Amino acid sequence: MKKKVLIVDDEDNVRRLVAVTLAGGDYEVLQARDGVEALAVAKRERPVLVLLDVSMPGLDGIEVCRRLKADPALSGTTVVMLTAQAQADVQRRASAAGSDTFLTKPFSPLQVLELVERKVSAAP
Repeated sequence: MKKKVLIVDDEDNVRRLVAVTLAGGDYEVLQARDGVEALAVAKRERPVLVLLDVSMPGLDGIEVCRRLKADPALSGTTVVMLTAQAQADVQRRASAAGSDTFLTKPFSPLQVLELVERKVSAAP
């Protein structure tokens, strides 16, 4: 059975790159363009891992992460923050919201694949 991975980014090119990178693996790739859509997809599909952009219009990634981790049905979901903002305060806020780790943009497809494989294999 394929493990569900949700990619959340307001940039089409980022979502497409990550989706293509994970295609052909043991993953069912889900996508969302913003925080509201991400929460709806996560509640419906129950992904094992969410790749979540920090900077999005409306609900930002940190608030989405906080809501995912506060939901008992989704609290065990691994959340990887994707960010071009590597500043310590952004990382502190995301960690406080429950983020499991970070991947700084720009990233290579190999970095994404290795991180997803490592985190998914560790997931219950």
